[in-house]
Formats: sequence, C-alpha cells, structure tokens
Amino acid sequence: MDQDLAIRLAAFKWLSETVASHGDVLPRSLLQEGFEYAGSRIPLVSPQGIFKPRAMDYPLTITTTPEGPYKDTFGPDGLLAYRYRGSDPNHPDNVGLREALTKQRPLIYLHGIVPGKYLAVWPVFAVGDDPSALTFRVAVDDYAALAEQPEGVLLDDRASARRAYVTRTVRVRVHQRTFRERVLEAYQSQCSLCKLRHLELLDAAHFIPDPEPEGEPHITNGIALCRLHHAAFDALILGISPDFKVHIRQDVLSEEDGPTLRFALQALHGTMIALPKSKANWPSRDGLEWRFDRFRTAA
Repeated sequence: MDQDLAIRLAAFKWLSETVASHGDVLPRSLLQEGFEYAGSRIPLVSPQGIFKPRAMDYPLTITTTPEGPYKDTFGPDGLLAYRYRGSDPNHPDNVGLREALTKQRPLIYLHGIVPGKYLAVWPVFAVGDDPSALTFRVAVDDYAALAEQPEGVLLDDRASARRAYVTRTVRVRVHQRTFRERVLEAYQSQCSLCKLRHLELLDAAHFIPDPEPEGEPHITNGIALCRLHHAAFDALILGISPDFKVHIRQDVLSEEDGPTLRFALQALHGTMIALPKSKANWPSRDGLEWRFDRFRTAA
C-alpha cells in the first residue's frame, strides 16, 4: 500500500473515533489540528477548499464553508456539484482533484454547517469533471461496502447505484444537521421553554414538517426545545400560539401526577417562549399558525 492511501485510511479511522466521541458535527479547530501519522501532523482542513497535506500525493479533503464564495449544491442527479477553485481549470488544486478522480482516491467532504462547525462525510469520490461549469461531481460511498468490493470494479452498476443512494441519505443528513445547528445557535443553545442548556438534550423542532429537504433550512421554521418539550410539542400536548404564548392541552392540565408533570408542563401554561435576539430569526407566523391549528384540533 502506498503512503498516500495509507494516510487516507488512517484519516478515516481517526474521523470514526473522533465522531464517536464528539458527534458528527466537528469544530474547525479540531480538524485543523488533525492527527499524527508516522511522526507528522496531518491536518484535515486549511483555508483552501481543496486541500492536500504535504505528506500526500493527492487532495485529502474538499470543504464547503457556510459563508464562502462558492455555492456547492446537490444537483438534479442527486450528486454534489463541487465548484472549482477559481475559474482556471488548470489551477493546481483543480488539477489535484482531477488526478484524485482519475486514480479514484477516496476523499473526505467537510460541509460547513455554521461558521466554525463542519459535518464530516467519508469516503466520497470525485466521479465527474465539467470544466465548462467549473464543477466536479462528487458521490458519497459506503465505507463498509467499499471495503468488501474487489479492486478495479468501483464504478460498476452496483457501486453507482449504491453511491447514488448513500449520497441522497447524506444530503438529508446535511440538511437536518444544518437546521439543528442554526436553530440552536439562534436560541443561544438553550430550550426556549425551560432554558435547559445541555446540548446533548436539545433538539431543533419544526413547526411545518420538512419531509423532502430542498434548499436552505429556515431558522424561522424551527424552535429550540429540550427532548421532553420536543416530545410534548410533537404529541400536541403542548402548543405555541402565534403570540408566542405556551399552551398545555386541557386534559393534561387537569391531571394529577408527580413533580415532572406539575413543574415541567403544567407550570408552562400561559408563559412566553424565549425568542432569538435577532428578530429575523423569530418563528414565522405562518408556521406557528399551522402548528397551533393542529394543537387546537387535538385539545
């Protein structure tokens, strides 16, 4: 095995271990630090979107930043359209990624969720090159299935179908993680009802469901809730009216139970939710009305 491929496999192993301990949204500082291989430090991210560590022959990572100059998007074919660096097809970074395509070297895709936080996806492959559109086509693959596949048949029909399916699922995951991180950031990482701040116990709840994510996730269609209040919200035990007031379903208000029911639910009736500092991120009236109509029907 050549050193370039060995480093890639070491990077995949490091990412697997890191995601297991930190979750799949990673801080840029951790990716910049990277990992040690044979006495050398291998970072996973740099100011360039297409990044090749010094110890490697071909790029290791491709990155989309949340507020960067390039608009990388998932196209009608379900694959990621990843923009060239600049407008010169022969820029060294573009040439490097083209060589990775030719050699079918697995890459890591880092999708910027919010500034400083990235969703890591691997392995991905550059599978197409369109100089006229200044884009590469990128597909996600399944690492376990890839490891079992005989060398030399990475692009057979089964592999292409698998990649199309895996890329679609990743597209949904990118949308969901982006929505969660942006909503939690807008609500200062706390439940808008009880002020709980433990991130591992917080969710971003939709007002209007988003079964087929398209385009940018909208903060105004969500609210930060702890797991308990998210479950109560989805079960229509708890509603939020368009004037931002919390309502508890009447039959639940009449129940007698322990302190959790009394303090965590019944005591919220008639209170106001905590809103984001920026009015641009406040819940949309249409979303609140849509959800509250369903709460009233269940009440």
